[in-house]
Amino acid sequence: MFLRIDRLQIELPMPSEPDPDAAAAVQELLGGRFGEMSTLMNYTYQSFNLRGRDRVKPFYDLIANIATEELGHIELVAATINGMLTGATDGDDPAAGTPLARGARSRNTHHFIASGLGALVGNSMGQPWRGDYVFSSGDLVMDLLHNFFLENGARLQKMRVYEMTDHPIARQMLGYLLVRGGVHALAYGKALESLTGVEVWKLLPIPKIDNSAFPEARAFEEQGSHRKLYRFSPDDYRHVQAIWRGEHPQGGALEVVDGAPEGGPPQVLPEEPAVFSPGVHPGELEEIASRLLRSS
Repeated sequence: MFLRIDRLQIELPMPSEPDPDAAAAVQELLGGRFGEMSTLMNYTYQSFNLRGRDRVKPFYDLIANIATEELGHIELVAATINGMLTGATDGDDPAAGTPLARGARSRNTHHFIASGLGALVGNSMGQPWRGDYVFSSGDLVMDLLHNFFLENGARLQKMRVYEMTDHPIARQMLGYLLVRGGVHALAYGKALESLTGVEVWKLLPIPKIDNSAFPEARAFEEQGSHRKLYRFSPDDYRHVQAIWRGEHPQGGALEVVDGAPEGGPPQVLPEEPAVFSPGVHPGELEEIASRLLRSS
């Protein structure tokens, strides 16, 4: 089962200027072939399907624990997209003029029509995420090798999206996920070394450019985030320590942190009357909420 904490894994800047076209590009990192939906569902189903887990407990713990972190990464990318879409209407009155005219000119009109200026479970071209992106073979080495490949494919695409936009929300999210993806790639590489003796992790980084080249990622590395593997459970997944130990290739000791990162406050999006969100008159909504609180 899962325990949800109502915080983002990092603090994101407040929405400023909207950029729907850049938000469409960021969608690739959510619902694309190498997006966070794919990392989440690959690792989740591999953990569900792994047989004989009692004999390979450190590897099961690693996959299951990283899968849980990926839930928060989906939340973070969705929050980024939502922040980049906030304020993208031309006025607030649905009955006056064409307040959604900007949507007709945007790359992904679904953001305006289908989700009310919200993130979609799809890629940068508007195509939905697909279940056949999941690779769960039942063979531990194959699954770990796939995960190593998946994390590096995701890194390549994050770097390309970074070069597409300088929006402050997107850049902050990308800096953090470049670092966390590096942790996962190294963890899977070390797991493969434990199983096979092959030092796959020595291929890192792929592409051959350090995260420190990106100012936002460098800030998280200076906090030691690249050396930390968070354990997303009060009592379980303790055997990740058998894999995540020793020295980081960049220097410094690897560390398993009990519990989730402190993170930042949840995103509180303003109302968007032009897309009828949340769809209840503000005065009525406040009255309903007050009544519910009084009766609780």
